[in-house]
This record gives sequence, structure tokens and C-alpha cells, in this order.
Amino acid sequence: MSSIAASKAHAYYGASYSDLEAQDPEIAAILQSELERERHGLQLIASENFTSPAVLAALGSTLSNKYAEGYPGKRYYGGCEEVDKAETIGIERAKTLFGAEHANLQPHSGASANIAVYQAFTKPGDTVLAMSLPHGGHLTHGSKVNFSGKWFNVESYGVREDNELIDYDELRDLAIKHKPKMICSGATAYPSLI
Repeated sequence: MSSIAASKAHAYYGASYSDLEAQDPEIAAILQSELERERHGLQLIASENFTSPAVLAALGSTLSNKYAEGYPGKRYYGGCEEVDKAETIGIERAKTLFGAEHANLQPHSGASANIAVYQAFTKPGDTVLAMSLPHGGHLTHGSKVNFSGKWFNVESYGVREDNELIDYDELRDLAIKHKPKMICSGATAYPSLI
């Protein structure tokens, strides 16, 4: 990559571009090529709108390190105070911009994919066996605030107290007892292999 191109990329992507270039020049070159493609072409796809350097800086910030499921002041994980402040500012700005009484800035997530799986394999009222939220499961695994807890009869399994691993004996016994239409084996906060 030419020094002029690298300089343009650094100016666009910010100081962290130098870190990326030093750590992984191959990926840095791909970012530079994409920047040039976008700058020299007309993108007519809305989702490919040209993102400003300020937005890229925010997306590449420490806020992207934080998982903040739920709404400001009502998160399911701790340590979300700064994310809450940023989201609240965004909500207020969106309400002002659109003259709206309410605004929701949160994008769709993996929960949408989970809905598709539920729809493919179950119907409302079916029994589902899933890892409980306090043991590492996901909100879509039967939480009462989620579609899964409202539409399905959810039985939960968990981890053993002595080693914090899935209690497969309990899981088998619950499956035999409740005969679930589907068993959810994914997890949000379970650090071991399933």
C-alpha cells in the first residue's frame, strides 16, 4: 500500500488503524481497499451507507466491549452504566429528531435467529428444555420477559454445584420426564464446551 493510501486510511479510521497495520498489515490493506472502493463508487444500497469517521470511532471504542442486553437501567448484566448513558442520549436525540414520544435504538440480534429455530421445530405451547439463565442460558431460553417464556412451556436444566458443569444426568432425567419438543444447548455465559 502506498504511503498516501496509508495516510488516508489512518485519517479515516483513526489512531487505531496504525495499531491494526502493525499487528495485521494484510487486514489493514483490505480495509484500505474497501475505503477506496467506497470513495470511488456510488453505493445505492441503504445498508451500505458511507459511515462517518466519528461513527467508526464510536463503533471501535470500548463501548463495543460491553454486552448490554435489556434497556437502560434494566440490564441483565452489571457494569452497564456508561452504555446506559450513551443509549439514553441516543434515545433522546432520536425522539427529538423524529418528534416521537418513544424511540428504540437497539438492533436485532441472535435472538432473531433463535426465533427462526423455534418456529422451525416447535409451535406455541410446546415444551422446550433449555439451560436456565442463572446457570449460563440465554434470555431466549425461557425467560419470562422473552417470547420463549411467553409462548412455550420451558423446563430448565443447570450446572452442578460441585464443578459448575452441565448436569447431564439431570438433563437426561428432565428430557425423559417432560419429553420436550426441542432441547436448547446453546449458552450465553457457560464457559465450557457443550
